[in-house]
Amino acid sequence: MTLPAHPGLDAIVADPAGAVIGLDYDGTLSPIVADPAAARVHPAVPGVLAALAPLVRAVVVVTGRPPLTAIGLGEVPGGPSLGDVPGLVILGHYGLERWEDGRVTAPPPPPGLDLVRTRLPVIAAGLAGAWIEDKGHAVAVHTRRCADPAAALEALREPVAALAAEAGLAVEPGRMVLELRPAGMDKGQALSAFLAERGARSVMFVGDDLGDLAAFAAVEESGLPGVRVCSGSAEVTALAERADLVVDGPDGVVALLGDLVESLGKRSASGQV
Repeated sequence: MTLPAHPGLDAIVADPAGAVIGLDYDGTLSPIVADPAAARVHPAVPGVLAALAPLVRAVVVVTGRPPLTAIGLGEVPGGPSLGDVPGLVILGHYGLERWEDGRVTAPPPPPGLDLVRTRLPVIAAGLAGAWIEDKGHAVAVHTRRCADPAAALEALREPVAALAAEAGLAVEPGRMVLELRPAGMDKGQALSAFLAERGARSVMFVGDDLGDLAAFAAVEESGLPGVRVCSGSAEVTALAERADLVVDGPDGVVALLGDLVESLGKRSASGQV
């Protein structure tokens, strides 16, 4: 296989030592499933990331999940797991938590989450199938199990927004989910700070959902050669409209990363530096 033609990919291949590869988790490294607790990593992801990581400046996963949740879901029986990828950094809770070298660093959770933990179950109680996910630094309400997930999500938008305002939190919409989290941090800010920290000279970010639009904007605003990749689905089209490349879900992400590894391997074998 060969990489698609794109200036951002050309820059990554020409100067891999300056390249940062950023990746969402849900819908990108793992398939979307009815129960987020069962969203295990695509079995080929840890292997392809383990092959890619030594060839580039850094590989970073930017996710709304707690980093240790992503690590747990990233275990692959009989093979390398997400936590085995050399040098991998996971920026969880949109950058509020960081996993690196087996350790997690994070500020204390905001006090407004206590109010959310009390009120949100009451708000969601009238919608059969809606359920609450407590992420520690954020709390989310999911509607994917409801008889009409989209209608249930719409019914929740106004009361959830009012609760977030009272608690001093922000609302992050996603694929059949509304998440209440601390304001002032998103995937774009997390990615931008990481690019500056690592002295990146090129960047690729792969995502699938509305929360990844901020990361796409960070790629655009970085001034670096970059490529925005959408892990495509029928549920979210806004991201595909902003993407430079669209691939077919996690299978397509694995194929793209594998092609990148192959291209970088050929470059290394040819003696280019």
